[in-house]
Amino acid sequence: MREKVSVGIDVGDSKIVTIIGHRAEGEIHPTVVGVGVRDAAGVRRGVVTDVDEAVAAITASVEDAERMAGLPVEVAYVSISGEHINASNNKGLIAIQRGHDEITQEDVIRVIETAQTVTVPANREILHVIPRSFTVDGQAGISDPVGMSGARLEVDAHVITGSTPFIKNLRRTVEQSRVPAINFVVSPLAAAKAVLSKRQKELGVVLVDIGSGTTGVVVFEEADIYHSVVLPIGSDHITSDIAIGLRTSLDVAEKIKIDHGVASPSLILDTDVIDLSKYDADEEQVVSRRYLAEIIEARLSEIFSMVRGELKKVGRDSLLPAGAVLVGGGAKLAGIVESAKDHLGLPAMLGFPVELKGMIDQLDDPRYATSVGLMLWGIDEEDTRLTMPALDLQGIFSKVKGFFAK
Repeated sequence: MREKVSVGIDVGDSKIVTIIGHRAEGEIHPTVVGVGVRDAAGVRRGVVTDVDEAVAAITASVEDAERMAGLPVEVAYVSISGEHINASNNKGLIAIQRGHDEITQEDVIRVIETAQTVTVPANREILHVIPRSFTVDGQAGISDPVGMSGARLEVDAHVITGSTPFIKNLRRTVEQSRVPAINFVVSPLAAAKAVLSKRQKELGVVLVDIGSGTTGVVVFEEADIYHSVVLPIGSDHITSDIAIGLRTSLDVAEKIKIDHGVASPSLILDTDVIDLSKYDADEEQVVSRRYLAEIIEARLSEIFSMVRGELKKVGRDSLLPAGAVLVGGGAKLAGIVESAKDHLGLPAMLGFPVELKGMIDQLDDPRYATSVGLMLWGIDEEDTRLTMPALDLQGIFSKVKGFFAK
């Protein structure tokens, strides 16, 4: 069991979630053996703002998961988000060495390394280099060129970078929680791993991860990543709008959003009201639930308009047959699926982590998509390491982060 134990830590704005899982020899689906969920602190919009508070929250979450699993956490895959995340599609090219009749795994690694030789500013670093497709001697659209014959190998790769100071702060925070981060994974990529099927990625799909402070967007088409972005808006903005609109505190606004929030006013009767005194003894007003829905709808409309704007940028507006899959805590709002359909012009559905054993009831929730995806990411990367030929794996993984996620 120790061979393939994987730990994912989702460092969110509202929750810190640690998941411990493993996949035994011969098993297809991983088993979750430990879960730790704590309220987040010291993190805002994906960026660490108070190291001590964040360390305490992460430590508590990890310890909860360790006690449940009966296993120590030695290393972990950690989520990273924030509007400092940028992505671009780049190409790499190499000539196959003379005397070799076929393309090897070493050739694939070399060409991917050339794809990341883009000019990266001194204050940024590469988080992922994800191959989209390969071209061998002009033949494009190849998913795996190993074993093929050719003299020229090209790769089209999706390169994701982040701000070095923010990455260093997150790494330092996690390490002070006594858990070395073996790899940082951009949150929506991890969530996509947990909830999207191969069929959805082949047809064309957009995953929308509505977190507290940010919204992550990832587009897939023909099974390859097509576009990714992190938008600086999330469900906390809805809470702030409610607090302003109802002239109440943020704590009361958050409780009201959870208990009575609906994405569309059309789903609410004019006579439905909310007594705020049930949430705060100092409150006396009774507010219309329809008015609450109007506040929520206005901010959701902005979020989905920004998502649609990203789809328009890459020419995929209303052109993704598998539609939109919604995850994250913000996706829990009643009626949000219909709202997404109306604003995005696409089919829409909630995304739930799939293909798990163990504590699946506890994790059958869109807000746990990222943490489950991190755990799955670790298991798949470990499997790849065990099946790779004898290479300098440490050097390869440090140079080509995210490569084996393919």
